[in-house]
Amino acid sequence: MPNTVVDLVARAKAQVENLTPDQVARERAEGAVLVDLREPAELQNDGIIEGAIHAPRGMLEFYADPNSPYHKDALDPSSRTILYCASGGRSALGAVALAELGYADVAHLDGGIKAWRADGRPLTAPGS
Repeated sequence: MPNTVVDLVARAKAQVENLTPDQVARERAEGAVLVDLREPAELQNDGIIEGAIHAPRGMLEFYADPNSPYHKDALDPSSRTILYCASGGRSALGAVALAELGYADVAHLDGGIKAWRADGRPLTAPGS
């Protein structure tokens, strides 16, 4: 029987560090790099966690790889990097991809921006 996306996400979550909103807030305050994997329309509709870098899931590996012409300097394989998306699926898959690119200290916000918001945490307008 073929895999489903639910299977892929479950395996990814078993391989990566799953953080709560409280843990992410604490690590953000300590200087962790937050990466928002959602599409631009999602950011416009819902906002972004203050200080997060935007890297749509389809561009993550290109932005993260220091050898890529699309590399973003804020993404550093030696930095603590925490990914998030809407509900945690894309970020779990993205965390596995970053680990394969040599990011040694990567995690994701389990439950994504939905969990962040449900925990009463603030969002800001993109680009603020």
